[in-house]
Amino acid sequence: MDSTLPPPSMRASNDPLAMLAGALDQQASFRFETGAATDVGKVRSENEDSYIVHTDAGLWCVADGMGGYEAGKLASSTVVETLRTIGQAASPADLLARFQDRVLQANIGLRKAGEERGLTTFGTTVVALLIYERFFACCWAGDSRTYRIRQGRLSQVSRDHTEVQDLVDQGQLTPEEAKRWPGRNIITRAIGVSDLPDLDLIQGVVEDGDVFVLCSDGLTGHVSDTEILAGVAGRAPQAACDHLVELTLARGASDNVTVIVVACEPKDAEAPVSPSPARSDADGREA
Repeated sequence: MDSTLPPPSMRASNDPLAMLAGALDQQASFRFETGAATDVGKVRSENEDSYIVHTDAGLWCVADGMGGYEAGKLASSTVVETLRTIGQAASPADLLARFQDRVLQANIGLRKAGEERGLTTFGTTVVALLIYERFFACCWAGDSRTYRIRQGRLSQVSRDHTEVQDLVDQGQLTPEEAKRWPGRNIITRAIGVSDLPDLDLIQGVVEDGDVFVLCSDGLTGHVSDTEILAGVAGRAPQAACDHLVELTLARGASDNVTVIVVACEPKDAEAPVSPSPARSDADGREA
């Protein structure tokens, strides 16, 4: 950590030491093709999503703010702008420590801003992908997601922090019933809602050809996992992002929607045809 602040809670869902050792035993560098797209949608007047594509630092992140007009955007952009200062890490552990430090700083800033504005509901989801050589970490709070496509199969890396997901895990609802559950959008964790941020952590090793998809729930509310896989397959990352956002818009886009696609290829592999530059805005420009 490059700060004396106490670390945020990070709950590892696997064996981080074993994963880290495996990553360090297989050091290699990847070339990343990245696409990103965001849209306000068809219902909301303000885009409260923010994202960052910081390829040089090995960081990609989506944040979905909450708190109403202007407050949600402030929350998500605060996290993104704080992460923009992450700098160059010296190791996988250093990258994770730098991320934890910035999340804690952002959380402190959001708590203070919420108190000053008298806001009772003020915060943001966050989902981040960190890659250093062959090591990756997925960190998240809330219902923004990370998927991984490996050898043609899509798997959800993150687990939604929602009341309805808890009910599914407890066997009280089936996945199909969960889609119609009235409180399916109630999240149980976010940045800025408590004195210490509470994130989950998955760590692992990147394989050649892995593709990661990060998104806000504005995508998954309208597009199925099968459609996400089909939308990414055979498309350059930027084209895949544009396609998924357009598909969401065609289905009514009841929320803001943000998508990042990160394709991982070894640096010594033949370079593919470059996609169009990643779409960016004030809170999502290439860092």
